[in-house]
Amino acid sequence: MKERTPVRDRFRGKVAIVTGGSAGIGFATVRELCREGASVALTGIEPDLGAGVEKDLKGEGFDVLFLGGDMAEERFCASVVRDAHAKWKRVDFLVNNAFSFVAKGRDAERSDWERTYQVGPIAYATMAANVAEPMKRSGGGAIVNVSSISARIAQPNRWTYNSAKGAVENLTRCMALDLAPLGIRVNSVSPGWIWTREVEKAAGGDRAKWEPVWGEYHMLRRLGEPVEVAAAILFLLSSDAAFITGADIPVDGGYQGLGSEGLGSASQFAGSH
Repeated sequence: MKERTPVRDRFRGKVAIVTGGSAGIGFATVRELCREGASVALTGIEPDLGAGVEKDLKGEGFDVLFLGGDMAEERFCASVVRDAHAKWKRVDFLVNNAFSFVAKGRDAERSDWERTYQVGPIAYATMAANVAEPMKRSGGGAIVNVSSISARIAQPNRWTYNSAKGAVENLTRCMALDLAPLGIRVNSVSPGWIWTREVEKAAGGDRAKWEPVWGEYHMLRRLGEPVEVAAAILFLLSSDAAFITGADIPVDGGYQGLGSEGLGSASQFAGSH
């Protein structure tokens, strides 16, 4: 098998763990890490999908390991770190990406709340706690938590998801403070509307119809691509971000910077000073 030459060598010899790495933002992150020389362990709850991703990436000459399981299970979180370290004898990076998209409001049942938080901030914290010592032994490293624009805004019938993403924001800062003495930086990214499976499902597969509508919520007038979020994640993992910790990068096309007027096209004040 011919080894593929990485685009850059930023992560040559490094080992990363990416949760929820078989689709969407997670998959894009795994692939970009591989292209830049890293060995990557990826998790997923769909075994066939994950095995297919592993096979395809190995076919391209990349060094990957798929670990199937549920991030809500504490034992599985520990086994992911253990298996990755056993294979490569080090862990340098963690990308906490897997998250349960349960969007409910007043109708949310306790089981909805439990699932959202277990496969969310609790899993993020559990993974970070497990990876801290191996990462320290590898000379330090970096963690990136995938948050969301939903962490900072109110959206209808989204008590569960938005509050859990809000928890990720402050969890990131607390992690950054406590793990800094171990040489570990912790940051987050907050994506806007990204064309992933969930968004595609909401659009009924019709991107041409819905992207202009949803693009009205973004200054750049379009939805983002998973690889654009991955690029921000890789920056935060890299030595280029060596003095950045406890921070969040919005990868949202200007979503959070817009006021209630949106793009202003329908406002009588558009273009006024």
